[in-house]
Amino acid sequence: MLEKLLLSLQDLMLVSLFIRHNWWLGRSCFISFCSSCRLLEHLVKGDVLDVSLHLTLILSLSLSLSLSLSLCPSPLDRVIEEAVVANKLQTVHFALEPLLRRVVREEVERILIHSTRLSQSCFPKHIEAAEPSSLKLIFVNQPSRPIFTGGRIEDTENNPLQILVVDTKKSVGVPPSSLLPSPLRVELVALDGDFASGDEEDWTSHEFQSKIVRERAGKRPLLVGDVNVTLTDGVVLIPELCFTDNSSWTKSGKFKIGARTVPGSYTGPRVREAMTEPFKVKDHRGESYKKHHPPALGDEVWRLEKISKDGVFHRKLAANNINTVQDFLKLWHVDPDRLRQMLGKGMSDRTWEATIGHAKECVVGDKLYLRRSPKCDLLLNPVCEVVAVVAGTAAFAPQQFNRAADRAYIHQLAREAYANWDHLEEYEGSSHATSMPQQQSLVI
Repeated sequence: MLEKLLLSLQDLMLVSLFIRHNWWLGRSCFISFCSSCRLLEHLVKGDVLDVSLHLTLILSLSLSLSLSLSLCPSPLDRVIEEAVVANKLQTVHFALEPLLRRVVREEVERILIHSTRLSQSCFPKHIEAAEPSSLKLIFVNQPSRPIFTGGRIEDTENNPLQILVVDTKKSVGVPPSSLLPSPLRVELVALDGDFASGDEEDWTSHEFQSKIVRERAGKRPLLVGDVNVTLTDGVVLIPELCFTDNSSWTKSGKFKIGARTVPGSYTGPRVREAMTEPFKVKDHRGESYKKHHPPALGDEVWRLEKISKDGVFHRKLAANNINTVQDFLKLWHVDPDRLRQMLGKGMSDRTWEATIGHAKECVVGDKLYLRRSPKCDLLLNPVCEVVAVVAGTAAFAPQQFNRAADRAYIHQLAREAYANWDHLEEYEGSSHATSMPQQQSLVI
């Protein structure tokens, strides 16, 4: 039926155009109309699926018919042809309407199905990314402080920083080599000191990336050295690492060192990034004021915590001939009250404890000094601490004397040794203490 309709429309166009003898213009309109008819045939056969071609068909067909009508100057002929064409167009409309409805419905369904599949393919990825990973990088020890620009960063045991990859579902420290490729490439970066404060560990890789601190304009890379390393069997050492700029210009005034897998080098399950505790990075010009951990006997006393160089406490100690860590510890062992009073009320109890705690880290060595007396001799270490009491041919630990009079006598000898330190003899021998008979006493 549709083919007969097309033939009738073509005949109508030819008759109308030949009557008016407008052969060349009529021929052009006829060609346009025939093209529209061919598109219509493809549409009916199901060969044309693009919606834009459907619209092109309708516009082309309408244009062809309109041009045909405009070429009929005779009123009577125009009325006759308009009536015939109107009838034919109405027939074409009735034929095309269900077809267009089907095409539009199929296109809408196709778009909806495509969108649904796209959403389903993306949604599991978001769920997977949100799931916590049991694999993570960790720093075995924290960096030793203070840290200065250009200074090599070591851990609290004065060893290179060490990074491990562990599985939190297994024993801590066991490398999950079965779950990771070997080797695993890791990148070290500088992080903002405020990132992931406290025990927060639920950051995303995107959040970690956003907290990486870059160098200031015109400066060298902020973190240099072994910033790209390879984990073999889940562990790696960082022998060379240092900062090139201080942390005073950042909002928090502190940095962290972060470690992550090199982007694009690893496609397995996420390995959570590692980060150190926050710390300040000072200019190397301040390294001359650095506190030593542990302090040495010959260090100047201001190397101790809470005692600033040329500060109030430093001046008070210097005025009393306390110039070195050894001087400080000697007085603390024989007369701690005098030392506390010397520093004054400006030093709080908390500050006092911090300074004493730092001083006690000092390694005093094995050298011993001998203080002779009529009843016994004392063996003292370099900070005037009594390590043994020699009576006759036997040596005893000072804790073995239970009588208060004996302890007071030993303490008095130690004070005398402190006052005459330069006249003490260096002792060569063993300070091994034996058990003391209970009836023996140093005071008669």
